Amino acid sequence: MLKKYNLVARKLVEVDEAAPQVWVYTNPTLDEQRFLVEKFQIDEHTLASALDPDEQPRLEFEPEHIVMIYKRPKNYSGKDQLEFKVASVGMFLFEDKLVVVLAEDIPLFVGKRFQSVGSIKEVFLKLVYNSISHYVEHLRIIHMISEEIEDKMTEAMDNTYLLNLFSLVKSLVYYAEAITSNGFVFEKTRNLSARIGFDEKDQEMLDDIIIENMQCKTQADIYSNILAQLLDARASVVNNNLNLLIKKLNVITIWMMVPTFVVSAYGMNVALPLSDHPDAFWMLMGVCLILVWLVMMFWKHKNW
Repeated sequence: MLKKYNLVARKLVEVDEAAPQVWVYTNPTLDEQRFLVEKFQIDEHTLASALDPDEQPRLEFEPEHIVMIYKRPKNYSGKDQLEFKVASVGMFLFEDKLVVVLAEDIPLFVGKRFQSVGSIKEVFLKLVYNSISHYVEHLRIIHMISEEIEDKMTEAMDNTYLLNLFSLVKSLVYYAEAITSNGFVFEKTRNLSARIGFDEKDQEMLDDIIIENMQCKTQADIYSNILAQLLDARASVVNNNLNLLIKKLNVITIWMMVPTFVVSAYGMNVALPLSDHPDAFWMLMGVCLILVWLVMMFWKHKNW
């Protein structure tokens, strides 16, 4: 799917022209990919990298354009079962236009940053900036979900919440790796900003992007460490709850064994003491109760 945009009065406006300033291809078809390769001289391998979620971020210089492959969060859906994933985005910056290629349809030009846009290079940088904000938003959601699970998991005996936490930890690992890889690309972009043609305002925005990305990486690491420790604590809690449950069952079993032994002994078909006594039943019940009470007092004395 193709969408075209032009800069009109410092705003991006969707247009239907043959030569717009911004081209956005979402999950391009084979014909659209062939068009990109032939018209814009985009390398086929690089184009495939923009659609590959496992591709590493990078910055490359081609004769007619600059290529940036970076990672951004995928749109979350309930089918993902608390697993947040990342996707690749490819941006091809020409002198007078920008081509964006991505695998899924997501809103790109949203937020206060795109209320005023002065140049194609500014669109290039603000798209990167928005991806970092997307990471921060997802990290906040992951933190809220983990706190909710933490409140519920102390009373739960099954593995549902444990599996949910594992999915969140897995997501944070992928996020941290993607943010770190993006950071290397942003650093390289800053070092080569003069070659790309960024002015002073663009370089200031690029510095802000790098700082924001570092803070996002730190936040992802903190949440990942907290959840990893929470997983370990959860395993300890489960083991402790299981031990307490077994202890209670053993206590009940022993309590039942004491009177059972007495009653079983007097249930034999042989001559026994008190067999002819009219109150033999109540006397035996009294002995059983006394034995149970003595066992309880012994456990209480031993703090068992």
